[in-house]
Amino acid sequence: MPGAKTGQWFVTSGLISMVGFTCWPHLFMKAFSARDDRTLRRTVVFYPTFMVFLVPIFLIGFAGVLFPTPPPNPEQILPHILMSLDLPALVVGLFCAGALAAGMSTGDAIAHASASILVRDGWITALGRKLSSTAERRAVRILIVVLLAASYALAVTYEGDLVRLLLYAYGPVAQFFPGLLISLLGRRRDGIAVHAGLICGVVTCVLLKFEPGWSPWGVHEGLWGLAVNVTVVLALSLARGWRPFSSSAGSNARA
Repeated sequence: MPGAKTGQWFVTSGLISMVGFTCWPHLFMKAFSARDDRTLRRTVVFYPTFMVFLVPIFLIGFAGVLFPTPPPNPEQILPHILMSLDLPALVVGLFCAGALAAGMSTGDAIAHASASILVRDGWITALGRKLSSTAERRAVRILIVVLLAASYALAVTYEGDLVRLLLYAYGPVAQFFPGLLISLLGRRRDGIAVHAGLICGVVTCVLLKFEPGWSPWGVHEGLWGLAVNVTVVLALSLARGWRPFSSSAGSNARA
């Protein structure tokens, strides 16, 4: 990978990727549409089998390393190989259509999830604003257009590689993990502590991304964000007389 860092950065990037992968909103929110608990358990058991489909991707990467004429950008290895093998135009078109469809399937899920979360959980639930179903649907549609426009602007202006962009995205997303864990295992939830930890963790990730020299030992910024997140949650919880994983809470704890 261009500009690769130290070994501890790779190890911590893998850890943050594993944690963050379970917290992507557009993936996690699908659990709420499950028919029953058995369906959820079966999905969790069989979900890792998708890793089998990554084997051809590894083979393509290895083929790109040994390819006699490397592309100007490592991220263009697949179309570069296809265009260099003198394949029929139909085969090249099918490969490109498959890659485009894969990107669109993920992009539309993220756009719809982000817009619906901002409207439903942000505007309606957090801010307490009332919206009719028609107004809510209109707001989601408008936000989808705004998010897609922002994504397009980022794609045009971003000069780094996609791997680093994705690895960085896992850092802020992983900050959902402490709140997710408490919601699943805890008997009482302190929304103030969880939200404060989430905000502090995301801010830490952003600061260390733009100031990598501040990150001790060269580890992934998401790990430090997670450490700050957990520390803030525990500190505020203890200060407010609340125990995250206890069956009883203090009288001053609020959900």
